[in-house]
Amino acid sequence: MASQVLRSQHGSGPLRLVICGVIVVAIAAMALDTKVVWIGSDEDVREDVFSPEKFGTQHFPEIQADIASRAVEAPQLAEAIAADKAAAGKQYGVPAGVGPVIPVKFTGVAGEGKSGIYVINVEGMPAGVQIRVQTGPAITGTDIRDATGTITFGQFTNQIEYQNAGAGLNNVLKADVLANIDNSNLTGKTVSVVGVFKLINPKNWLVTPVRMSVE
Repeated sequence: MASQVLRSQHGSGPLRLVICGVIVVAIAAMALDTKVVWIGSDEDVREDVFSPEKFGTQHFPEIQADIASRAVEAPQLAEAIAADKAAAGKQYGVPAGVGPVIPVKFTGVAGEGKSGIYVINVEGMPAGVQIRVQTGPAITGTDIRDATGTITFGQFTNQIEYQNAGAGLNNVLKADVLANIDNSNLTGKTVSVVGVFKLINPKNWLVTPVRMSVE
C-alpha cells in the first residue's frame, strides 16, 4: 500500500510540470495576440470616448472660416466699442460668460513681446486701446471654442470634456497656424492677424489668432 502511494506521488510531479508548461504557453500566446490601445487615441474606436485631438481636427477648419467671415477691422471695432460697448458686443460678438467673443482682423507692427504675447501697433486705433496677440507656445483661453456660439456645454458629458474641447482646438491652432511662425523675435515686424478676443476690458484686447502671417 505504501509503495502504491509513493508511486502516485512520484507520478504527479511530471504531470504538474506538463500542466504548468501548457499554462505558460497559453499566457504567452495571449500576450502576443493582445494589442494595447490608449484611451482617446485614434485606435480607440469606442463611440463614447471623447478625444480632444479628434474634436480639434474636425472642428477647427469650420470655426476658422466662420471667424474669418465675420472679422471686423480693428479700428472700426474699437470705434463701435467706444460708442457703446454692450451694443458692439451684441452686434459683432457671440455671448460667452463674462463677455462676448468678437472676431477681429488687423495688420500692424509687433512691439514688445513677453512669453509669446506681443503688443501690435495698428494704425487708426484710438489712443489708449492696446491689442495683444498670443503666439505660443502656450495658448490660453477658450475663445476659439466659444467664437461661433454653436459649441455648448450640453454637447459634452462633463466640464472636463468641455474644457478639453477648447484645448484640442488650441492645439490644432498651434500646429496649423503658429508652427511656422518664429515667435522668438517678432518685434519690429509687420504681422497680419485674423482672430478672436473676449471683450472684458475695452482698452486691452488679448487676441487668439486663427490666421496669422509675418512680412
